[in-house]
Amino acid sequence: MSLPAQSAFGVPEETARVARASFPQGNPYMRMRDAMGPLYQDSDYAPLFSALGRPGVSPGELNLVCVMQYAEGLTDRQAADAVRGRIDWKYALGKKLTDPGFDYSVLSEYRDRLSQGGLEARLLDDMLAQFQAQGLVKAGGRQRTDSTHVLAAIRVLNRLECVGETMRQALEALAVAAPDWLRAQLSPGWVERYGDRWEAWHLPESKAEREALGETVGRDGHQLLAAIYAQQSPEWLRMVPAVQILRRVWVQQFYLQGDQVHWRKGDNLPPGALLIQSPYDPEARYSIKRDTQWLGYKVHLTETCDPDLPHLITQVETTAATTPDVAVISQIQTDLARKGLLPGEQLVDCGYMDAEHLVSSREQGVDLHGPVLQDTSWQQQAGQGFGVSCFAIDWAAQVAVCPQGKRSVSWSTSRDAHGHPEIYVRFAPTDCRRCARRSACTHSKTGPRTLELQPQAQQEALQQARERQATEEFRREQAARAGVEGTLSQGVRVCGMRRARYKGRAKVHLQHILAAAAINLRRMAAWLAASPRAQTRRSHLVALGAA
Repeated sequence: MSLPAQSAFGVPEETARVARASFPQGNPYMRMRDAMGPLYQDSDYAPLFSALGRPGVSPGELNLVCVMQYAEGLTDRQAADAVRGRIDWKYALGKKLTDPGFDYSVLSEYRDRLSQGGLEARLLDDMLAQFQAQGLVKAGGRQRTDSTHVLAAIRVLNRLECVGETMRQALEALAVAAPDWLRAQLSPGWVERYGDRWEAWHLPESKAEREALGETVGRDGHQLLAAIYAQQSPEWLRMVPAVQILRRVWVQQFYLQGDQVHWRKGDNLPPGALLIQSPYDPEARYSIKRDTQWLGYKVHLTETCDPDLPHLITQVETTAATTPDVAVISQIQTDLARKGLLPGEQLVDCGYMDAEHLVSSREQGVDLHGPVLQDTSWQQQAGQGFGVSCFAIDWAAQVAVCPQGKRSVSWSTSRDAHGHPEIYVRFAPTDCRRCARRSACTHSKTGPRTLELQPQAQQEALQQARERQATEEFRREQAARAGVEGTLSQGVRVCGMRRARYKGRAKVHLQHILAAAAINLRRMAAWLAASPRAQTRRSHLVALGAA
């Protein structure tokens, strides 16, 4: 399918006349069209199309339809009907009243093209570029970031269900791709065992019977994999996605001891960041955050929050559910810098804060503003004694001086489990044993005082952040971060952001990009209509108490 000829994308005269007669007070989509013009250009999406074939539907038109679809929570069928039948949509798209639109299946096919072509981020970037050109979003201001969990579009499986469904999916795929080959490999009982979906209430109840069934499934899987990887079997069978998933799951869940297949024990399974939980979405991960447990992903939203400009989402990041927030902040800032939208101040919660990112953010001109973890030493917890901040550090000489004037005798560097540099400082045992203030410095009966430090820039940034967050000014500024919770709520309520519509991280990320663009569309329409921002609601009881 080739790229259609670029149209002027103007609003036909008859469409404009009927739309203005129908909406004399204006309409959100009409205001956006009048103020911004076309948000998307076909030429920017040329890589998605072939040079040959019949012309397809305009990608600029499809982008806008997808965004408006998410803004109203419509299905593909409803969105395609809106293109055909709604005056405000025809005005926004610049279509004639008699335009028949397109079949609803075009939307699904186009989303696949966007995802496979790696252009999903442009849906938000192109919109932001338009807003940026009009001064409605800019670099150097204040932005805020937060995340929420996303449930995968699959059901949660226990280990036995997971291996059973993985085997069933592989057999189903091979039954379609190579029926004659599979017919020769089928063992007695496979059709009965894997013909129907595996569900917990169909499985044995006793632990011994479940383990025996699991090892039976393990033997079946190894037998199938051995046949697939046999020299006489077609090599292309190994490239079937369901077969590749089967191989990965079997490595994770089983091991061979001689000729016997055995379940792996819980302490011998891969970490949660690698463990496949379902063959139908092998990228979904199981995670726990406080009281919330979920299988799926996590989405991070960054939005502007300057008081004199519309609050618009500038960056979207979709990660595995097991990825900690602190591991994402560098990617968020890199992406914002690429767009020319790096903030001067970025408000985050403690999950995004660490000393390394405080320093790297400062080097980019960003004040990473959020609470850092407090010193966990017993001195800090008790509010007495000599904490790290009481010691004078001579970084050049690699020496620490204690409050009693004694100098350290050892300074060594190493790396922690995550590869971050650490510095260990040790004082002389003889100095510590004779010290009159020993009880305020260490609880060790015989050992000397030791310090654990980070590199100089990080240690000083961490100390400054701890001092700053104790001030009233910090608490007032940090209060603005809470506004991003309203954006997450809007994404959940309007766009269904917390439930994945698709399978796989790439497609789920496309969903989040469309949701962010839809929220921006709604907010810009409200800004153009001069609608005041909603205020945080208070319960009647709280209002009564305040009065």
